[in-house]
Amino acid sequence: MEAQTWLQNAFGCKLETEELLRQALSHRSVGARNNERLEFLGDSVLGFVISEAIYRRFPSADEGQLSRLRVSLVKGSALAKLARDLNLGEHILLGRGEHHGGGRRRDSILADTLEAIIGAIALDLGIDRCRDAVLMAFAPQLEKLRLDEARKDPKTRLQEWLQAQHRPLPDYQLLRAEGEEHARVFTALCTLSDTGDQAEGVGSSRRAAEQLAAQRLLETLET
Repeated sequence: MEAQTWLQNAFGCKLETEELLRQALSHRSVGARNNERLEFLGDSVLGFVISEAIYRRFPSADEGQLSRLRVSLVKGSALAKLARDLNLGEHILLGRGEHHGGGRRRDSILADTLEAIIGAIALDLGIDRCRDAVLMAFAPQLEKLRLDEARKDPKTRLQEWLQAQHRPLPDYQLLRAEGEEHARVFTALCTLSDTGDQAEGVGSSRRAAEQLAAQRLLETLET
């Protein structure tokens, strides 16, 4: 399938500048005229469009819930999955080494290229048409979002994420409890026993510190 036809099917539009689409599809292994600058632009545009969409879709959600909903859609693994669903890999332009190394299947390349395409659409057609294109491509993911999932606390979400990966549960350790009795500050450490990954959290209670540590570790895992 020709790239413009693929773009029409996936995003409901075609670029007026053919060369811009080629650049959006070009990994840095191709040469100097690659998609890294378009990826930078697309990342910002995507964050805005998805933020606006979930803001309107969930009027009762607070800032933390909105942030968690947005991350669930724009994190690298989610973008790579969408890119696969859209069959983007077959259109990515790679240098010889990346081509033979399986670059078309690599999460980071898929996610970065998807963002670059969004950047190219915004640059070529304007933000309003880009918004429509993003909402079309992300429609199934937006439809699946549920606010009750965003309401779960970080420790619960981390536990469920690890269980889904068949990995052991995290360990929590209180590192420090400092300050006067009426203004104690707690520092907790969350550790994954199978990989050794760690994150610290600081809060006004041990529970709050553990929740923040879990949140930071979860953000690292979901990136």
